Parts: sequence; C-alpha cells; structure tokens
Amino acid sequence: MREQLKGHETQTTCWDHPKMTELYQSLADLNNVRFSAYRTAMKLRRLQKALCLDLLSLSAACDALDQHNLKQNDQPMDILQIINCLTTIYDRLEQEHNNLVNVPLCVDMCLNWLLNVYDTGRTGRIRVLSFKTGIISLCKAHLEDKYRYLFKQVASSTGFCDQRRLGLLLHDSIQIPRQLGEVASFGGSNIEPSVRSCFQFANNKPEIEAALFLDWMRLEPQSMVWLPVLHRVAAAETAKHQAKCNICKECPIIGFRYRSLKHFNYDICQSCFFSGRVAKGHKMHYPMVEYCTPTTSGEDVRDFAKVLKNKFRTKRYFAKHPRMGYLPVQTVLEGDNMET
Repeated sequence: MREQLKGHETQTTCWDHPKMTELYQSLADLNNVRFSAYRTAMKLRRLQKALCLDLLSLSAACDALDQHNLKQNDQPMDILQIINCLTTIYDRLEQEHNNLVNVPLCVDMCLNWLLNVYDTGRTGRIRVLSFKTGIISLCKAHLEDKYRYLFKQVASSTGFCDQRRLGLLLHDSIQIPRQLGEVASFGGSNIEPSVRSCFQFANNKPEIEAALFLDWMRLEPQSMVWLPVLHRVAAAETAKHQAKCNICKECPIIGFRYRSLKHFNYDICQSCFFSGRVAKGHKMHYPMVEYCTPTTSGEDVRDFAKVLKNKFRTKRYFAKHPRMGYLPVQTVLEGDNMET
C-alpha cells in the first residue's frame, strides 16, 4: 500500500489492494439478485463488514472527525490526512473489538475504497464532505441519525439548506452505488431530479429544514433507496421466521421473509424471492409483504385480513395495482420503477 501512496503522490499509478480486489470479485456472486436496491445493499453490507465500519458508532466517528478538526466540508483532504483520521478511527475500534480489527489492513482498505469512490481521477485528494458521507453512510448508526448528521453538514448555520447544497450531499451519496456499477437503477449520476423532487415536496420553498428533509427521506427517494435497504439487509441477517418457504421448503426461513397477501400461508425465502422463483399458481405481480424481523401477532392478523380482501380481487385489479409495497425502488416522487 505504501507503493500505492507513492503512486498517488506522483499521480502515476492506481491499483487495488489485493484484499480489495478479492472483495470486489466476491461481490460478483450477488449479481443474480434481480432487484437492484437489494443487490446494491447486499454488496454494501459485505463491504461494510470487510471495512469493519459495521462496528463504528456515530459518536466515535464524530470524535475522530473533531479530533482532526475536519469542520470545513468543502476543503480537500490529502492522502496523509485521510490515513491519519482513519488510523484514529480504527485504533479506537481495535481497543473496543481487539480481535476483530486489523488496523493497518482496515486503514489501507478503507483508504482504497474512499479513493475508488471519490477520487476517480486519482488526484490524491477528496473533499471533507465526501470523506464524511462515505464513513457515516456505512457506520452502524440509526438510519435517521445518519440523515440528520449528513443534512447538518450541508445546512447553513441557521439550519437551512438550499438546492445547491442538497445537490452536493446527494452527489456524494450516489457515488457509493455508482462505484459498484449500480447507479443506473437509482436515477443515474444526475441528481437534479432528486433535488427537484425534494423541493417540490417542500412546496418549492427556497430552503428546507432538517425535519422536511427527513420526511422526504422516509419516502425512500429513488436516488437514496439503497441506504434504507442496507439497514433492512443488516436487520434481516439474524432474523429467524417460523415459516416454511413454499418453493425450496427451507424451514425456518432465515433472513428476509416474503409473505403473500393473495394466498393463505404462502411464504418465500429471500433466496427464492431475489432470484425470481415462484411456485405454481402464484404470480410475481401478486402483492407480497416483506419482513426483516419475525412477525408479531398483530402483523399476522393484519396480513390475514389483507389476504381475505385480495381473495376476491381479479387479475385485472392486480394488473392495475402491481406490487403494492413490494419494491423500495418504486417511489412516489421519482417516476417509474426501473425494474418492472
């Protein structure tokens, strides 16, 4: 990696750490996941764990950023500044999880990833805002805490954000799926439609405050949907559902569980759902509900009522109302689902 650093300083070379190459190659086995939001989120989850960022709390990340006085978000950081801040982050993680964190390897790989995402021209510099967006997006904080923190980075001292500033944040965020080759399904690299939809949601005010931004993000706009889905993927990892998959017969279902709202007692595991397998008599356009944690009795009753209602609905109804609550890529704000 030190050779790589020298290369960055002289702008002559550009290569991935061998472990990074190995990681990127391992992501190829997720390409059979049909739905882009899940495919991207599952790749990011693997990356997040490889970089040990799933162990990093928001407060620890903020402490490291403050310690290195990274307050001017439009300022560039050079390689040495990035390494110094990453070393502070990973030294603390090693103290908390000593047998899980290899500091030199984590620093090298996280540096490698940040440069791949934010320094495609290999100038040896990234902006402070880009560094923060990358680290905070993949740390282990609650989703809305991440949104609040990131909004604060682009808001003015009075707590308001205009279109240009929001554009900076969304641009840096969309680089994360872009680097994995997954940007097309999130509206492409052009973030203008997302910025416009946020301000339309705000009744075209010239500036928005944090509460309004959070309300918009809760609708899972297309350019940002990979982040809430990453959180659902993480939550689903340890979920065990007392149900049997109607296709591969896995029981209990581990991970995501998909329950039909058209047929009684019809469940699909995440492997069958992601690869698009369906059992005889059940069509892909029938409504399903996703669970990333085991169901409560209240949810069971609600779903039972919905199945009863759907029993009497015709094929025409489902053709007109496809996949209600089915894929997070479909949004109110950003036009059609690119995966239908």
